[in-house]
Amino acid sequence: MVLKYHTLELYKGSLDVNAITTKWYETYKNSNYGAIINFVGVVRDENNIDGLSFDIYEPMLKLWFDKWIEKAKNKDVVILMAHSIGDVLNHECSYIATICSKQRRLALEMIDDFVEDFKQNATIWKYDLKNKKRIYAKDRSKVIKYAGVLNL
Repeated sequence: MVLKYHTLELYKGSLDVNAITTKWYETYKNSNYGAIINFVGVVRDENNIDGLSFDIYEPMLKLWFDKWIEKAKNKDVVILMAHSIGDVLNHECSYIATICSKQRRLALEMIDDFVEDFKQNATIWKYDLKNKKRIYAKDRSKVIKYAGVLNL
C-alpha cells in the first residue's frame, strides 16, 4: 500500500503534464482509489498575448492548500496540485490538479470545487506576456482578502 499524502508542487516555467500526471498515477494506482481525476490548465492563445506569467506568495498558497487537505482527510481523498512560477507560453500547461478518491462521484465533485476555489482564492498573480513585457491582468483578477493593502 502506498503512503497517503497530499502534495503542492511549484515549478519554474511550464509544467510537463505527462511526467507529473504519470508520477501521480503510478504513486496512487495501487492505493485502492477507484477514481484519479486530473484537471490540466493550458494557456490559451487569445487577446494577442504570447503567454502568461505567474507570481506566487508561497506561505499564503500553502495555508490555502492546507485548508483543502483538512477537507480531504475527512473524506479519504488525496489532493495533488502543481503550478507554474514565471512565464508559460501559449498552449503550454500552467496548472494541474488531481483528486484521488475511492468513489467517482466524490472525485468529480471535489475536483470541481477545488479548481473553482483555486481560481477565486489562491494567492497567485497573473500577468499577460505581450512583446516580451509582463502586464498585470487586472481585468481577469480577483481581490484576495488580506493579500494586499489596496481595496480591502
